[in-house]
Amino acid sequence: MFCPKCGNLMVPDKKKKGYLVCRKCGFRVKSKEKVEIAEKVHEKKKGTIVMGKDEGLAELPTTNIVCPNCGYTEAYWWMQQTRSADEPPTMFYKCKKCGYTWRSYG
Repeated sequence: MFCPKCGNLMVPDKKKKGYLVCRKCGFRVKSKEKVEIAEKVHEKKKGTIVMGKDEGLAELPTTNIVCPNCGYTEAYWWMQQTRSADEPPTMFYKCKKCGYTWRSYG
């Protein structure tokens, strides 16, 4: 419904249930229909994890890959966009044994 005085959109009045109010001029009228304001809360999707140096290694996935420094066969891995958006992301690996970090370009 639009305000008959100024033509602005009428919204449900938060103070008086069953009324519509104009936010521009303050005109108030009893609503002919039941109007209800509902708010839905959505759980945020888990996205990118930002960590400091050596922070949160336990949360990173692991893979079987040979460390070029010590030869151990298990390392943490993560992806990071280091070049332009049209290039593939860079894969980083960190050896679980010696902590050596290396990267692999896609």
